[in-house]
Amino acid sequence: MRPEHLSLFRQPGRPGVHPDGSWAVVPITRTDVDGDRYVTNLWRLDLASGELSQLTHGTSDGSPVISPDGRWVAFVRGGEGVKPQLALMPTTGGEPRLLTDHASAVGGRPEFSPDSRRIAYTSRIPEEGRYGTDKDVGPGAEAPRLITDFSYRIDGLGFRLDRPQHVFVIDVPAPADPTADVPTDKGEKKDEDDAPPSGAIAATGVAPVQVTTGDLGHYGPVWLNEGELLVRRDIVDEMASTLLRVTVEAGAEPVEIETPGVGPEDVAVGTDGDLYLLVVDYGEDGYDFIGKTPALYRAHLGEAGLSDVERLTDPTTEPLTGAVFTPTPHGVLLTRGYQGTVQLVRWKGSEVEVLIEGDREVYAAEPVGTEGAVLVASSAVGSLGDISLRDVNGNERTLTDLSARLREEAGVAEPAELRVSADDGYPIHGWVAVPEGDGPHPVLLLIHGGPFAAYEPTFFDEVQTYTGAGYAVVFCNPRGSGSYGQEHGRSIIGGFGQRDAADVLQFLEGALAERADLDGDRVGVMGGSYGGYMTAWLTTQDQRWAGAIVERGFLDPVSFVGSSDIGWFFGIKYLGEDSELVAAQSPMAHIEAVTTPTMVIHSEQDWRCPVEQGQRWYVGLKRQGVPTEFLLFPGEGHELSRSGNPKHRIARFEHILRWWATHLPVAVAD
Repeated sequence: MRPEHLSLFRQPGRPGVHPDGSWAVVPITRTDVDGDRYVTNLWRLDLASGELSQLTHGTSDGSPVISPDGRWVAFVRGGEGVKPQLALMPTTGGEPRLLTDHASAVGGRPEFSPDSRRIAYTSRIPEEGRYGTDKDVGPGAEAPRLITDFSYRIDGLGFRLDRPQHVFVIDVPAPADPTADVPTDKGEKKDEDDAPPSGAIAATGVAPVQVTTGDLGHYGPVWLNEGELLVRRDIVDEMASTLLRVTVEAGAEPVEIETPGVGPEDVAVGTDGDLYLLVVDYGEDGYDFIGKTPALYRAHLGEAGLSDVERLTDPTTEPLTGAVFTPTPHGVLLTRGYQGTVQLVRWKGSEVEVLIEGDREVYAAEPVGTEGAVLVASSAVGSLGDISLRDVNGNERTLTDLSARLREEAGVAEPAELRVSADDGYPIHGWVAVPEGDGPHPVLLLIHGGPFAAYEPTFFDEVQTYTGAGYAVVFCNPRGSGSYGQEHGRSIIGGFGQRDAADVLQFLEGALAERADLDGDRVGVMGGSYGGYMTAWLTTQDQRWAGAIVERGFLDPVSFVGSSDIGWFFGIKYLGEDSELVAAQSPMAHIEAVTTPTMVIHSEQDWRCPVEQGQRWYVGLKRQGVPTEFLLFPGEGHELSRSGNPKHRIARFEHILRWWATHLPVAVAD
């Protein structure tokens, strides 16, 4: 793969299945490099033949859902310079109609009421005078922000307290009547309050009703019945949420529901009428998040609240991811991390049944019909994402092949699985991908972020691009990573750069010993976020590296506390608060030991690992004479490498390959 092959990326999102089980609407995202954007359209997928036909022709149509009566597709439509809004179209086809014209984007996935008459959705409400609500007040002229909470901005969004998210409900408008008169405005406007409706309201005749209020954010609306919703509400400066029972009539006061733990990560109504909840135990202080994954609970909801509350899965051994959470008549569909993969599982009775496994990442699934079939969206080593159907007998049939052209034109290097025993006997799991040719090849050691995340043996553009350039790539999931159970994830608390660093280095040594096609004398190291931390840390401890790339790194735990959107708890929980112990785990406290040529990559609007972290690392290295470069991307946040503007992603790869061509050339000089 070369950087320009990013233009061949195609990926389906979460599908919406028609109630008759014969077809589904699927959002498919394509990379438009020339337009420097991602284009998403809705497609109709026939579940018998796998035939795809395009339903919408906008540039940003996503999050589709089909009404229970099968008549409507609701989705979110955006576009160039347009705030995404709620849209509706008949399942029989026709021009979509915009139902809303909010000042801020409609977010998340719309939800139809059980009777298909209403749609619930969310949108942020900006404070007057901010975010373009007053055309005469630009960003630099806005009033100052008075901040009193720890959590006041989020990476990818920015400031959030002055634009809380709220839940709205809107009636599904009546179908258009071709015999009706064309509406005209002949009335005399008396004052602003008497102004006739405009925009979406005028076009459809219906107006949204805001059903939540206040300064806190609300999200995840789920219909309890035709007139009530379950909604989650933020808790000030906490990781969990409060569950509310909300009547959809305007002005009704919500009722708080006491739940297990601090509050649910997600909630769903089962076909049996019971509630199912995903709950994370954040401990007594509400911030004990390290290595934690949700447990599945079941409860009965009555007028007095929850009763018969029962935990159904063990979060220490069943690392549920929350990507899929759908009750069906045949059990609850869930996703579970398993040794670097993401499986589709189903809780039924007292056990968890694996439905889809292997070298895959399942990221969406929807029930088909009532007999137990499931439509699945997943990635694999040769696919960025495709749709498959698992039938009632457990047989899986792939319906799409959206990465065929990518495989044909770019090729795919398939990683080989490897397990290496650490010095204490613990198995370290990872992979090695090599380019074409006999080698020995120069080696790039990749280190993932998180740290409670995981590399997967699926299509990864980093691995494919570097092998395509002639490098062998070594990557693993050391202790601290996700998908190996809670103990694995929590084992590095108070020991950043200790056990995890030893695992990474020992896996590298094991790979070099195992593979004669790897050149152990020519090794570079690179990583982003926590991987940026580990890369920087290794260059303070080991001088073997031909070069290093430190990207969006967590480099100084002290300044991170006040500058990161998660700084007020993240580093404190992982590293502790004792100044000497923190310094012992801090790359910045050991920067004087670095001699490795280092490229620092960062984004100007990264609020997760703020740009000051990269700036200080770059300046510190330059002051002590270490060969260094600073690659800074405007307009991007923490997710640049995964979802940044396509031209920036390509430029990033080109600079990375240029750096390695200089400091770790593929060809060895005679």
